[in-house]
Amino acid sequence: MEAKQPYERYQRQMLLPEIGEAGQQKLLQSKVLVVGAGGLGCPVLQYLAAAGVGTIGIVDDDVVSLSNLHRQVIFRMDDIGQSKALRATTSLQQLNPSIQINPYDFRLTNQNALEIIAEYDIVVDGTDNFSSRYMINDACVLLNKPLVYAAISTFEGQVAIFNAVNKANEKLTNYRDLFPIPPTNNEVLNCAEAGVLGMLPGIIGCMQANEAIKLIAGIGVPLINRLLTYNALTNKGYELSLTASGDTLSLIPKDAAAFKRMNYDFSCTVNNVFELDANTFSPYLTNANATIIDVREEGELPIIEGFDHLHIPLSRLEQNIASLKGETIITFCQSGKRSRQAAQLLFNTFATTRKIYSLKDGIISWMNQQQEQ
Repeated sequence: MEAKQPYERYQRQMLLPEIGEAGQQKLLQSKVLVVGAGGLGCPVLQYLAAAGVGTIGIVDDDVVSLSNLHRQVIFRMDDIGQSKALRATTSLQQLNPSIQINPYDFRLTNQNALEIIAEYDIVVDGTDNFSSRYMINDACVLLNKPLVYAAISTFEGQVAIFNAVNKANEKLTNYRDLFPIPPTNNEVLNCAEAGVLGMLPGIIGCMQANEAIKLIAGIGVPLINRLLTYNALTNKGYELSLTASGDTLSLIPKDAAAFKRMNYDFSCTVNNVFELDANTFSPYLTNANATIIDVREEGELPIIEGFDHLHIPLSRLEQNIASLKGETIITFCQSGKRSRQAAQLLFNTFATTRKIYSLKDGIISWMNQQQEQ
């Protein structure tokens, strides 16, 4: 162990047979990026720094406010109005001056996420909005980085690990396996709207830090492919097993260029989409004024025959909007998830000048109904 890392600092931790000196060395050599220095991020940062994680990145473009202090206890009254990333860095350096702290005093976006995340071994998501969660998830999938996820509201929180291999070598799950369809506006309230018990992010954030340390040290049973929920009012929790879905992988951009073209803020505001069921969809197949679009990616099965349609993958739809014709435009995909996003994109472009629909439950459901008739 390096001289600048005194044995005494980590002695109690190293007494654990599961950690020992070898485990402590793994922590010192690890790099963890924490996105968000808020209610979840603060305890994550404090305990990762105290445990001796060698390099910690902090991404946050917000400033400290008085309303933060009841749960973001890394900050003080004198910090109000100052950068969270920079003030958290100062606090952590005082806690453990032997580790490296990298502050990023700006927002993580799809334009900079891949470059920043690539420098780290593990990402911890401490954000409080869906657009950031989907964006971080997709970046981690593209870069093959484990993601320690959590979310909180009122008295409840949840924790999971995505995009990591477990001992059973199961398929990797990602955030989209948990929430395939982004919620609509105001469907899920954030902490600023619904409120939160101050201790809850401390509890859940500590769970995130614990999961990150388990991943780094290779100990215990991390929450890979599992979602743990906790209720602070009842002290009760339960676990859900998560299963990887090939359909959700198709929602993730295929490469860096496609990732940077994504509008994640848009994809989480799907609120004007009208859906057609299988019976209502069928008459449009012979309507000369209707344009039907398959928004699945290239190579997806089954191949659709029997009616005229365009094939424009969702990842390329925005670049092809200007060429679309027809008074009515209907989108379809495998299960109806991507077609909703595509329809919303078209609605935002054409507004009231054209009728925009998405095929509810996808083309597979429609084909099954045709076979039954």
